[in-house]
Amino acid sequence: MQTKEQKTALVSGANTGVGFQIAKALSDNGYKVYAGSRDLQNGETAIAQIGGNTKAIQLDITDPDSINAAVKIIENESGYLTLLVNNAAISHAGNPGRTMEEVLGAQRASIVPINELKVVWDTNVFGTLAITQAFLPLLHKAPAARIVTVSSALGSLTINSNPESPYRSAFDAAYGASKTALNGIFLSLAIELEQTSIKVHLVSPGFTATALNNFQGTDTVEDGSAEPIRVALSDDLPTGSFTGPANSSGKDNRLPW
Repeated sequence: MQTKEQKTALVSGANTGVGFQIAKALSDNGYKVYAGSRDLQNGETAIAQIGGNTKAIQLDITDPDSINAAVKIIENESGYLTLLVNNAAISHAGNPGRTMEEVLGAQRASIVPINELKVVWDTNVFGTLAITQAFLPLLHKAPAARIVTVSSALGSLTINSNPESPYRSAFDAAYGASKTALNGIFLSLAIELEQTSIKVHLVSPGFTATALNNFQGTDTVEDGSAEPIRVALSDDLPTGSFTGPANSSGKDNRLPW
């Protein structure tokens, strides 16, 4: 079991996209990184590219047995967790191969199939909270710990209630509203933990081209990963923060709830 001077992180959904970039940045900055992937082989492929002190672990955040197995691995090998990065998410549960516009159109509140909505929320909301709850005991064992959850500005009620917002029409009941619920739950968690040594942060990568949106985003995965990486590496941010990509002034962009 390692000493607590070694920073240890778990990144869910680390085999591709923003999660991969975060895992690599953490590894490059001296973290021992556990790269969570639903498919272990995909995770092994990813860590071969990441290098450093990384280990792939099978992790499906909707599967309690998978979560518990991941907790046991990290508890036995490290004894604590410094950083939990909640990155794993899905955008839809319907037919594959559709464009982003087709997916969003099918997920309007008036017509979205309830079973598909439940699948999206099961990952983005309930699964994300489940893994966080499971790892809280190991986070409490670290001298100082943080939870960084990748959210989306699309979940902001303030932004979406503004008729001038260019992305307002994309606020659907499945993905967009799941991020609203996610924000609310993790703000609640930040308030609950604010007298402890665990900080809680939410971060939006912006409109990044990943598998989540059929690679139709306007930003590269490298650009979209910049703010999540900054937050993941920052020890001094105030708990309960919700930020997005840096604005033109170069300062962090605090997003409205």
